[in-house]
Amino acid sequence: MGFSFRPVTKCAIVLVFLLSSFSFSSTDAYDPLDPNGNITIKWDVISWTPDGYVAVVTIFNFQKYRHIQAPGWSLGWTWAKKEVIWDMVGSQTTEQGDCSRFKGNIPHCCKKVPTVVDLLPGTPYNQQIANCCKGGVISSWVQDPANSASSFQLSVGDAGTSNRTVTPPKNFTLKAPGPGYTCGPARIVRPTKFVSQDGRRVTQAMMTWNVLCTYSQFLAQKTPTCCVSLSSFYNNTIVPCPTCSCGCQKSITQPGSCVDPKSPHLASKHGYAPLVKCTSHMCPIRVHWHVKLNYKDYWWVKVTITNFNYNMNYTQWNLVVQHPNFDNLTRVSGFNYKRLTPYADINATAMLWGVKFHNDVLRQAGRYGNVHSELLFRKDKSTFTFEKGWAFPRRIYFNGDFCIMPSPDAYPFVPNNSSYPQ
Repeated sequence: MGFSFRPVTKCAIVLVFLLSSFSFSSTDAYDPLDPNGNITIKWDVISWTPDGYVAVVTIFNFQKYRHIQAPGWSLGWTWAKKEVIWDMVGSQTTEQGDCSRFKGNIPHCCKKVPTVVDLLPGTPYNQQIANCCKGGVISSWVQDPANSASSFQLSVGDAGTSNRTVTPPKNFTLKAPGPGYTCGPARIVRPTKFVSQDGRRVTQAMMTWNVLCTYSQFLAQKTPTCCVSLSSFYNNTIVPCPTCSCGCQKSITQPGSCVDPKSPHLASKHGYAPLVKCTSHMCPIRVHWHVKLNYKDYWWVKVTITNFNYNMNYTQWNLVVQHPNFDNLTRVSGFNYKRLTPYADINATAMLWGVKFHNDVLRQAGRYGNVHSELLFRKDKSTFTFEKGWAFPRRIYFNGDFCIMPSPDAYPFVPNNSSYPQ
């Protein structure tokens, strides 16, 4: 029978040489700027029922700058036995499955391998739980820690009625919203403790298990999705993104790899494959770094992010930039900024993202498909120079994915007769 319930509110390492400027390897699963970043799925059994249990499942995003954007996460697993889901709050399964063996009360889902998605904003209050109903969007830990988790509640039947008879599910999968994450096995851990709102009482889960999911850019997409172009006030050369950074245009006999903005096109309503504007780099995203102005004690940089993808608005986008002068960043105009220190106290990495309700959405390709900011740096006379490309970034990441940089020998150089103050 089914049971109704109330929502709970509250590796040797193999060195691989890159065959080209945009080749990926499996080592891309390790992120040197966020070595401990992961998504943890915590499954708390909060009560037993006559044929199973009620549990709260929470997806915690412990990644500094990689978030889950619209259309959101989907979580799947394989039941260890013949479990069914009687009811859910704050989420739903995408399919009910074959429940013909049940008479009377029909479970919410009878599939051996269910897929769960978050509910949308505006869901009726009695179907909500704390941290639910955001369309599966989860912010990164640095960008918005208050919204870096998502929860739902489910009532499981035919599961066993104690921690000795209940077996955690296996083969967890997480899409966010496409591939990229690999989840380990469920590991039973010490039961979670819950503190009441007034802080005067502590209760604990009957049983808790954790699932750890890690991200690989190689698994997410076979080619990069972002590239970098450069320019400066002291040289007329504009260094474009490397040719074929994210793929190459197909021949005339194989059309459809990109869109000519002068021709009619229709964005797909489903799927996550980019539909990009025809360019030499073929990337959905281009980041342009322009050394704009130079003063005696300061220098200016303008950063522009352009969306060439006709298929997607990038919600809650972010940019991570490595440059040795970030320890002397004085002003950021138009973006939010937070320093990242992955290498102890060395401040050479910055995270930038849009201002809420202003430019936190990078719109799809077109007239408004770009955002920009200006950065003012104070000069450290012991290190500052315009020589040998020092003024350009070392690495750039967009939404946590590495962007293809131009070759260093192509960087704009300072004319020999330059009299710019250094």
